[in-house]
Amino acid sequence: MKYLLLKHYRGGPAPVSDYPPMDQWTPKEVDAHIQYMRDFADKLERSGEFVDGQALAPEGAFVRYDGAGRPPVTDGPFAETKDLIAGWMIIDVESWDRAVELAGELSAAPGVGGEPIHEWLEVRPFLTEPPVVTE
Repeated sequence: MKYLLLKHYRGGPAPVSDYPPMDQWTPKEVDAHIQYMRDFADKLERSGEFVDGQALAPEGAFVRYDGAGRPPVTDGPFAETKDLIAGWMIIDVESWDRAVELAGELSAAPGVGGEPIHEWLEVRPFLTEPPVVTE
């Protein structure tokens, strides 16, 4: 089964600690965090569980269709993914338990002072079949 692991800038249940945002980390701390992410992806690639992953830039906008002949609507009165989602990884594993295990490991990426950041990650299964609608 394929799962999407979403890394959030903020959100999720209450944080383990009042952790400063990455733009307040030292360059060495940022480098160590990114290296951890690369090493984690390399490990999953060797085990055949890695599908893809990307970090996301903070820029972006919500866009929606607003009717024929009208320009798309951008942004809105809601939280934007550029404020919430830092990046994602797609994994292909045997079970939900394995997906949760890997998300827990990814949550231990280092941050300030090299300590694990205990980041909340969202684990979402890929929809494998269209939902069945019954009356």
